[in-house]
Amino acid sequence: MSVVMGVRNGGRTLEAGLRSVLDQQNVNLEVVVVDDGSDDGTDRVLQTLAAQDARLRVLNRSGRGLTAALIEGCAAARGPYLARQDAGDLSFPGRLRRQLDCLEADPSAVLCSTHSRLVVPEGPTIALIAPDESSLADGLGKTAQHGCVMMRRDSFRQVKGYRSCFYFAQDFDLWSRLAEIGRHRVIPEVLYEAHIDPGSISGMRRREQDAFHHLIVQATRARRSGRSEAPWLRRAEALSERCRRGLPRSARRKAAGAYFIGASLSTREPELARRYLQRAVELDPLHWRARWKLARLR
Repeated sequence: MSVVMGVRNGGRTLEAGLRSVLDQQNVNLEVVVVDDGSDDGTDRVLQTLAAQDARLRVLNRSGRGLTAALIEGCAAARGPYLARQDAGDLSFPGRLRRQLDCLEADPSAVLCSTHSRLVVPEGPTIALIAPDESSLADGLGKTAQHGCVMMRRDSFRQVKGYRSCFYFAQDFDLWSRLAEIGRHRVIPEVLYEAHIDPGSISGMRRREQDAFHHLIVQATRARRSGRSEAPWLRRAEALSERCRRGLPRSARRKAAGAYFIGASLSTREPELARRYLQRAVELDPLHWRARWKLARLR
């Protein structure tokens, strides 16, 4: 099997994530990593690990975004199964073997995900991502964590893989098309840990992700009803072009990420939530929702 990762400036947490994959037992694997224009020492981490383990293949490219990196990484992959792993995340022992067994036992399955947990750098879990198979059946319901999925490479190619017009939410678009040719199986066990911070895509780019989600739903409905999805794909490409030209990494965006984490932690970790909400207010003094949440915590 091939495990595919795209990374940009992940040097601080990259090694632990890669070792969690390379240490998987009872699987014959390669790991294909596309370094998407990193400038933080990621290349040195990758070179060191590749020198220690021949199963790690590194492709160095200029920064074009995760979707382009995954398209290239999956094209270079040689295994009959494609698994994903995001930089900085962790795969728990047995993850890949369990997913491989699931796909081999069910010829109708085209992809397999697991339950996962979303954690902050301080350690606490802010969300358990635990979709069931019925919610994933049409490809438009509650989705799995992108990094925890394994797919048949033949099925991936049949639906033409990731599409470059989706700069964000490329996973949701792919799942919607794979669901049209086979089952999405779920292992109901937490076998993957995803990390989030105020500067991550999940924290800062929810607005763009939501916009892409809307376009994917409309494209899917058009496709399944026999109508052309081209108008929706053109809108997605226009949105992606704006993203490629550079999304602002403004203080307000980071404030939105800090607020999302603080709000998610507010009931279980109030002290930690308070720190994130205060950070949101520091970054954006007009963030009224963060101020309201803070007042409720006092």
